[in-house]
Amino acid sequence: MDGSERITNASSARTHLLTAVSARKDAGSSPTGVVGRSLARQLLDAGDRVRVLAEPGLVDGWPDGVEVVEGSITRPLERAEVFDGVDGVFLAGAVPATVRDALEAARGAGVRRVVVLSSHGPEYEEAYPPETWFWLAVERAVECSGMEWTHVRPSAVMGAMIEGTYPATGSDWPDTIRGERVVREAFLNGGHYPFIHEDDLAAVAVAALRADDHVGTVLEAVGLPISTRSRIASIAGALGCDVAAVEVEPEESRANWRRRGWPDSGIDVTLYALEEYGARLAELTRWTLDQRPSVREIIGRPPRGFDEWAAANVHLFR
Repeated sequence: MDGSERITNASSARTHLLTAVSARKDAGSSPTGVVGRSLARQLLDAGDRVRVLAEPGLVDGWPDGVEVVEGSITRPLERAEVFDGVDGVFLAGAVPATVRDALEAARGAGVRRVVVLSSHGPEYEEAYPPETWFWLAVERAVECSGMEWTHVRPSAVMGAMIEGTYPATGSDWPDTIRGERVVREAFLNGGHYPFIHEDDLAAVAVAALRADDHVGTVLEAVGLPISTRSRIASIAGALGCDVAAVEVEPEESRANWRRRGWPDSGIDVTLYALEEYGARLAELTRWTLDQRPSVREIIGRPPRGFDEWAAANVHLFR
């Protein structure tokens, strides 16, 4: 396979396979390229090797030393050789229809561990017929694979707007802030949404891949709910100028997001969560704080906030 490698302590270095798929706007999808690139940097810094199976739009921009193979985890048998010599797989973007093919190829190649980039709340799928499951179908397949496993269930990722993945809230802000210095969105005054920084989510994945503490567990990689106004204020602070905020009716946000290619499933959950987290803020904040192990305990440092994210990504809004 093509690609150069940066290895420290080569005698003990392990090879990890990361998978990355094109942006998905369906409810619960995370930006696999944004998270994957951060994960690759952290694994390389830890002295391990990194290989990536990336769909065509995501083959560029990986850190030096990453071995990139073009292909898709949704068609794993076309690139079954990517599992050769791999110790652990960060399984992001797999789909129920072909996940078992991927897992059989991985197990046959001697892969020891699979860490699933899942979604926040797949347990709710249990109330519906198994043929309708998505995230839960992937998780269950991994649990039955015969390999060690960990499921990472994140809240929304701060960098989702970079890649154009779920959630819809904030997805048009780079355009409207650059062009008009304005945000127009539903539930502006009371809306909240839980976010985790992509570097923190990647650090959780590093712990799951490299340590044995989390084998056979579900890690709730959740961030605290952040108000919509607070996110706008963070971006304005990073820009050093005012950003106007205009509240619109939910149907106006729905129409705007539809024009931008968002499916109703992603829109419905976004609007529901904005309103629900605002209405039940104390309860859902408490639920987040009560999760064990917490993100802070897993990664060994305080999670990064939206102010820090906005400062690092201010170029998106200029």
